[in-house]
Amino acid sequence: MAWNPQGGGQGPWGGGGGGPAGPQPPDIEEMLRKGQERFRSIMPGGMKTGRGITLIVVALLGVWLASGFYRVDAAQQGVVLLFGKHVKSSGPGLHWYFPSPVATVYTPDVENIQRTDIGFRGASRGSSQRNVGEESLMLTSDQNIVDLDFSVQWKIKNAADFLFKIRGPEATVKRAAESAMREVIGQTSLQLALTTGRAEIETRMRILLQKILDSYKSGILVTEVKLQAADPPQAVIDAFNEVQRARQDGDRKINEAKAYLNKIVPTARGEAAKMIQDATAYKERLVKDAEGEANRFLSVYKSFKANESVARQRLYLETMEEILEGATKVIMDGKGGSGVVPYLPLPELKKRTGSK
Repeated sequence: MAWNPQGGGQGPWGGGGGGPAGPQPPDIEEMLRKGQERFRSIMPGGMKTGRGITLIVVALLGVWLASGFYRVDAAQQGVVLLFGKHVKSSGPGLHWYFPSPVATVYTPDVENIQRTDIGFRGASRGSSQRNVGEESLMLTSDQNIVDLDFSVQWKIKNAADFLFKIRGPEATVKRAAESAMREVIGQTSLQLALTTGRAEIETRMRILLQKILDSYKSGILVTEVKLQAADPPQAVIDAFNEVQRARQDGDRKINEAKAYLNKIVPTARGEAAKMIQDATAYKERLVKDAEGEANRFLSVYKSFKANESVARQRLYLETMEEILEGATKVIMDGKGGSGVVPYLPLPELKKRTGSK
């Protein structure tokens, strides 16, 4: 309805109507009537027919149902809610479910690797890093304190659990990781944590943290635990370095002694083995010689027994040959020595007598 001035033709600011008139407000009823007429003119058969109403309802229903199509990318996981309750999860591809407000679809990225730092703030050790002592100082199994900085890399394993079973995933991972690392370090000596035990600590930590997160039904998968630094506390680092140097000197002395031991013992063992082998060889040689002499004697004895008279004659001749071989006397048979002029070698006898 149009606005009309009241009070004897005065304007809205008072006074007479002799001056120029101000802007008049629009007529709302007239605008609504014209809009209804235009809408009826574009609808087939007019708004008053049943067919027109049906087409409008069908069109609106089709638009509403078409809004139920949703797409899940390869790195995403679809989570479908029906009246606020999780009913199903969907993989990559084009899907349809009841549109809003009946259903709601969430598509979180489940392949994105997220990182949580404990004990420090910053991308890596350097000038930009800030140490957080209340997180990094931990007690070892031998009652020492270690300053440990580490990072946890994780991603979404189950989107529905990740969205609705935990509140504050980043804080949950951080608190659980700190608790798990304190438990692992509490079962590890300081020397092992600072030297060769890093890989074992990372493995045990990842397994324990995953077990904790699974008990929360967090839907989180721990992909890697990485130790950034493991040092003694800053207040005692000088004394610790002195202890480390003394331990290294002790290890060096032990290694030198072991090297000397490894040099002497094999040499002594080699010499002992050589002596044993020489004695064994000497024993074998004596045994073989004795066996050979015995076998030779047995063979001679067998020959002797086979023809005893010939053997006796041969033994007699061989014995006499050995006895008379160095004698200076010549014995001649009376029969065979006839016609031989006896010769007495006196000069030779004198030489032999003088030499004696």
